[in-house]
This record gives sequence, C-alpha cells and structure tokens, in this order.
Amino acid sequence: MPKPLYILGHRSPDTDSVCSAIGYAHLKQALGESAVAARAGKLNAETKYVLDFFGVEAPVLISDLYPRAEDIMTPTAVSVFPGHTLRELGTIIKQFKIKSAPVVDENNILVGMVSLGDLAKRYFDELAMPDLREAGVDFDSILRVVDGELLHGTDTSRLVAGRVWIIAARPQTAQQLIGKGDIVLVGDRTNAQLTCIACGIDCMIVTGNADVAPEVLKAADAHDVVIIKAPYDTYTCARLITQSIPVRMVMQKNMVIFKPADLISDIRNIISRTNYRNYPVVDQGKLVGMISRDSLIVPARDKVILVDHNERSQAADGIEEVQIVEIVDHHRLGGLETSEPIFIRHEPVGSTATIVANLHWHRNVDIPSDIAGLLLAAVISDTLLFKSPTTTPADRQTADRLAAIAGLDLEQFGMDVLKAGSVSGDLPVNDLIAGDLKEFQIGEYSIAISQTFAMNVAETLAIARDMIIDALEAMRVRAGYDMAALMATDIMTESTHLFYAGKAIGLLRLAFGDEVKEGVVYLPGTMSRKKQLLPRLIEAARNERRSG
Repeated sequence: MPKPLYILGHRSPDTDSVCSAIGYAHLKQALGESAVAARAGKLNAETKYVLDFFGVEAPVLISDLYPRAEDIMTPTAVSVFPGHTLRELGTIIKQFKIKSAPVVDENNILVGMVSLGDLAKRYFDELAMPDLREAGVDFDSILRVVDGELLHGTDTSRLVAGRVWIIAARPQTAQQLIGKGDIVLVGDRTNAQLTCIACGIDCMIVTGNADVAPEVLKAADAHDVVIIKAPYDTYTCARLITQSIPVRMVMQKNMVIFKPADLISDIRNIISRTNYRNYPVVDQGKLVGMISRDSLIVPARDKVILVDHNERSQAADGIEEVQIVEIVDHHRLGGLETSEPIFIRHEPVGSTATIVANLHWHRNVDIPSDIAGLLLAAVISDTLLFKSPTTTPADRQTADRLAAIAGLDLEQFGMDVLKAGSVSGDLPVNDLIAGDLKEFQIGEYSIAISQTFAMNVAETLAIARDMIIDALEAMRVRAGYDMAALMATDIMTESTHLFYAGKAIGLLRLAFGDEVKEGVVYLPGTMSRKKQLLPRLIEAARNERRSG
C-alpha cells in the first residue's frame, strides 16, 4: 500500500501551521489525493484549545523525516517453519522463485534464515546416507517426503532411532546389518519384509507401490513397526529420505536483523559490510517484513507538502531525505532546494490559512464548518485578531467568510482564541522559550527567536528577568546558536519585550540603538517577528557587513 502524502508544518507548531495542514489535507482529499495532515512537534495551549473546540483530532506527529526500515521493507510473503523438511523447503523456493526465506515458529517469532545456498551445501556435504538420528527426523517427515501412504502404525511423531538401510541382498545378509530401531527400504519381497521386521526395525518403507501381504501387516502389528507404502522406486526413495531433515538443522541462527525504526543510513552501512541477499525486520521478536539489498540502490522517497514554512532550519529533521512536492506559505523565501519544479503558493498575507481557504474556493471545494472554524482560528492567531502589521485586507475578508460558514461571532471567538494562547505566570521558563521557536541565519549569525503572547505581559510574565535570560543562554549553548531570543508580546499594548542571550549584541544595537539594555530590549509598536523584527535585524546585518 503506498504511503500517504504528508502535509507538514514547521517544527515548532503553532495554530496556523497545524490548522493549515488540516485544511490543506481536506482540500487534497476532496480532490482525490491520499493526503494526511501532520505536525513536527508538540502542540501549544492555543492550538489544543482550537482543536478541542471543534472536536478535531490532532495531526499525526512526525518527529523526523529520516527514512527507516519500515519505509523500504516489504511484507513477508513466504516463510517456513523449523519443522519443514528440506524437500518442502526446496518446493517453496522453486514455487515462489526466492533465494532465501525466514524461519518462524507458530507465533511468527523469527528463529532463523535459510537460503538456497544452505540447501545446496547440505547436498554437497552429504556423500552417504545421512544419520537421521542426529538430525531429529520423525517418521511423519519421512512419510511426507516420499509422498507415502501409511499402511501400519499410528505414532508417526516418533523420532528416528536407527540407521537407514536399502535391502537388496539376501535376507540372511540383511540380518547381519539391520539392528533395532533401523529403517529399511525394501521392494515387494514378502520374506525380506518379514525378516526385517523380526530384526526389530522401527520403520519399513515398501517402494514401487508394492502390495504388502496380510502376514507382514500382522507381524508389523506384533512388533509395533511403522509401514509406509511409497510410489517411487528404491533409489528415488533413498534420495528423498535425505530430504526429510528439518529446516532447523540447516538454517542460520546468527542473523543480521533490523527493527522497523532503524535508520536507512545505518542499515546501508551494515548491509555493505555483509553479504546477504535479504534481511529480516522484526518487532518485539516477531517477523514484520524483509529488506533486500536491491531496495537500497534507489529507495523511493516519501513525498511531503510544506505549509507555513519554507526554510530548512524550520523544517522537520531529515527534510533533505524526502521529496518536497508543494509549498504553501506566507513567509520570506528561505532557500530550500528541490530536485524538480514544484507547485508553490506564496502570498504576502498574514496567515497561511488565508491562502488555504482561498485555494478551496478557487477550486470550488466547499469548506465544512469545523474546517472553516480551524482556518478562522489560524487567521486570528497569526494576525493577533488583525492587530499585527502583517494583516492584509485579504485576511480580514477571508476571516469574515470563514466565520459565517462556521457560525461564529468573529470578535468573541477571536478573543477566546487569544486568551487560550496567552501565557500565564506559572508556565515553566523552558516551555516559555521553546514555544513557537524558529531559527534564522542572519548575516554571519545563527539566531533562534521564539515568541509568546500575553494579554498583559507585566502581570502574566511573573518570571524573573534573569531566569529567562539564563534559560536562553543555556538553550543557546546547547544548540550552538550565536544568539537566542524571546519576544514577549503584549497583545493589549501592542508592544514587545525582547529578551536575548548571546554574542550578537552589536547586531541588536545596530538594529535598535539605545533601546538595547543588558539582556532585554523594549520595542513599542512591535508585534510581528516576520514583518517588524526580522527586517530590522537583516538590515542591521547588512550595515555591519558594509562597515566591517
């Protein structure tokens, strides 16, 4: 079954990225595509509120996009049991045209691997009639390999206890060779059959479909001898008996196995050092699939559509391992490369959800009330109920239309959404600085900027300034950023306190002048990271480069 087309937001999911992914997945499904909404991280409080409000499940979580064993393995079409005979194994190999097969028990637990080479090696090594005692062969296996008919005996599960003899000489000569527990292959000679039974054999194979006299059956009953009638001549039966050895005797028990979550990059290295054709994939001991060497030559890449971002630093880890087929976004171009031309819908609006809603209408696809509500919440969130400078007339017009479809009071619902996303004073500082975090390369600086919103920053950010700065510094050092920053944006006063840590203070002073204090910058009238903060930092980096 082909994998779905994932529609994925950025690695710090906000309401716009999550709801836009859900909305765009709905559009793709309506157009007949197998699309699934996904997210690349933990949901924030605002997004949880919105999803719960409309009773919509959260998109599937994709922690990274690195291909794994489960992405290239094939379901196991053929497997064998340890008790299968070598003849049955050969039949399976011939029927399914395979070179190797996994060996499993009755619970599908992998116990070994067996190959055509293992089967061939057994024949090359076997110069004489094998000692079936050492192989753990039972009479039922012999019955199966010679396509025999059981004429006498009921307990065919008994293990072979003696050697195998072909009785072609006089009965007197046979008496000198045959011992207790042996197996004999004999033709239609009644005297020879009776002599063999009298010697204490366990099993007699009558070859050539020969009839067995009543007195022979009576003697077999008295001595508890298994009698099998085979359709083949003696020579053929002798060769077939060597194939009654169970697979467990030739299978490889020391295997190279993989788990479904193993990375293909690791798998490729292991396979390059080994020389097997197929490798089993197991989950908690159970066989779930197989990987062939050929599948690693040009593995098929997963396909994804990116929404609300187009920069590698904001994408899920492993983005370079997948095929990006579309981008729907409203941010600056961030330099992601694709192997071929793709569809891009990129508009300078306040929310990706605005684009997604209009794509529905452009393609004459109706938007259900719950999807309309999700998209409306995303527009409200990203435009801060139209207070953000990123807001455009298209955002407001789209929101009015979505509100009508969802049957919601725009202003009241908007305030509820913003309140749900507003931080509280008891929020752990690490959660505060990790929320809605995005990475940027600005000039020579690697900078991470997170943003949080509050109805009243002075009241709700009841966390000491030094604690925030210390947490930013710890995150900066851990991730290797030049600077880490937090925009604490007050929705009511339309202003931001920018907390920062790192060595890019010169960049901040070029951007904001005397407003820069130790660890914090107050930015009145600033609410947008994309449209107000980043442009000033980018311009400052250019000026720094010119002056340097």
